[in-house]
Amino acid sequence: MTILLFGITKDIVGSSTLSMPVVKSAKLNTVGELKSYLGIAFPELNKLSSLAIAVNNNYATDDFEINSFDEIALIPPVSGG
Repeated sequence: MTILLFGITKDIVGSSTLSMPVVKSAKLNTVGELKSYLGIAFPELNKLSSLAIAVNNNYATDDFEINSFDEIALIPPVSGG
């Protein structure tokens, strides 16, 4: 599973991509489970006011099923002026 990181999520993780080992990603069945795992691995992500998740270029809810071949994007809150 490849996770693409943007904005502050990239700063928190320290990279623009995160590759999940197949053994670990196989245990994550939904977007919600992935968010929980990432929140434990990178506690600063829990401080974001919102965090959108896209799976294969489509926004996904917490109950959306994922697999180890999906491309995931973490999309942090965006501010503008």
